[in-house]
Amino acid sequence: MSEISSIDVRNDDGVIVARVEGEVDLSNARELGERLTAAVPNAALGVVMDLSGTTYLDSSGVYLMFELAARLGSRQQQLRVALPETAPLRRVLTVVDLESTVPIAASVDEAVAEIRAAP
Repeated sequence: MSEISSIDVRNDDGVIVARVEGEVDLSNARELGERLTAAVPNAALGVVMDLSGTTYLDSSGVYLMFELAARLGSRQQQLRVALPETAPLRRVLTVVDLESTVPIAASVDEAVAEIRAAP
């Protein structure tokens, strides 16, 4: 992973929670996507991307979110983004209309609960 970002992945009883800290851009988005995809077993219900520690997300990072949603969807898995309502990054995700494809929750706990409650 690039020095400008880090990722911590954990399994929360069948839901993969990936906390991304720092900047996500062209220099590291591909590697981030590869690490996430490799960390998600077929038995997982879904993935929560915790972006609360992410300080920058360029178009490569936005593309990664849409691509990851499509990959997981083809495996019958869900993707949720966890990001506080007041986070500056919310504006970027609103402008690109990410929420039309990937629901955004205010916290990791809320996102995990949404994945578990989905049919």
